[in-house]
Amino acid sequence: MEADDAWHLTDRLGAEHGRGDPFAAAIRATRMAMLITDPRQADNPIVFVNDAFLRMTGYSRAEVMGRNCRLLQGEETSADAVRQIRDAIAAKRDVAVDILNYRKDGSQFWNALYVSPVSSDEGETVYFFASQLDVTDRIDALMQTRNEKIHFEREVEKRTRELTEALAAKTMLVHEVDHRVKNNLQMIASLLTLQTRTITDPDAKASLKSMLARVEALGTVHKRLYQSNDVQRFDVAAFAQELAVDLVRGSGRQEIELDVDLVSVEVAVEQAPPVALVMNELLTNALKHAFPRDAGGRLLVSVKPEGEEIRITIADDGIGMPMDVGGGRTFGKRLIESLVRQLNADIAWHPANPGTRIEIRLPRGGTGHRESM
Repeated sequence: MEADDAWHLTDRLGAEHGRGDPFAAAIRATRMAMLITDPRQADNPIVFVNDAFLRMTGYSRAEVMGRNCRLLQGEETSADAVRQIRDAIAAKRDVAVDILNYRKDGSQFWNALYVSPVSSDEGETVYFFASQLDVTDRIDALMQTRNEKIHFEREVEKRTRELTEALAAKTMLVHEVDHRVKNNLQMIASLLTLQTRTITDPDAKASLKSMLARVEALGTVHKRLYQSNDVQRFDVAAFAQELAVDLVRGSGRQEIELDVDLVSVEVAVEQAPPVALVMNELLTNALKHAFPRDAGGRLLVSVKPEGEEIRITIADDGIGMPMDVGGGRTFGKRLIESLVRQLNADIAWHPANPGTRIEIRLPRGGTGHRESM
């Protein structure tokens, strides 16, 4: 019987105590597949296999004895794994590798192979000892996990691409809306301009010009939104630069020096119109009241982030704004107060000696309103 043959085979390996050697008995009896090869013979043949190896591979002992272990290799066995084993044997060193092997019936299994050289007292490699373990379930689980990971990554990539395309479409749509709003505001501004030419009453004409300036400020907002890559955020500093330059240039007051101190800071796009109208109102009032006749002067526009707030400063070194701008109930004052409340912001007028300094403190998140000073 083949089981009996195993006793004689281990005896022929030169075990110190033959049948009584507990190590040899353990090799024969263990449920882990094990084999021994002899590198002193041609092609390093198998000289011992235990019964567990035979059960795992489906071969009989007679079919494997004297053959090289490559009989377990097949079409899909990794050439790299085979090379690792071959190099380790040539170098007479240990090697551990997971390799796809084939049973006698052609079925595949993943083999966790460990090969170790056994040396004589003289240092000669006399055997290679190999333990083998069927780890097909583990490898299959790993491969399934890897395949699921690949599938998940592809789905994420697909979804990301879809969201990117959707965002691009949304951005394009919002830009188109801003572009059309800007064009409509330009048309309204043109109508107001034509209307002012037909009005002779100075007060009515001044009111229309003020309204025209507000419409143009909103047009500038939508122009910047149309040109921006981010449809959700609005750069207050960039807008302040453009608005201030346009208003000073439009006033024809070359004797007024514009000084800007701007740090890029963004607010939610919903805050853009009220911020624009407040700044337009304050700058227009400064140009109108701070520098009478041909008097020159300096107009400062500053936008800076300060912690959780945005500080907007508009200051001049002129004669200052009329008191009713800071404390009266003119339309401009009521408009400013309404917009400031809408922004949950604070506004304060300070004498600058000379001139006036106006500060607005705007929460960057648009919330957290405090009582105005």
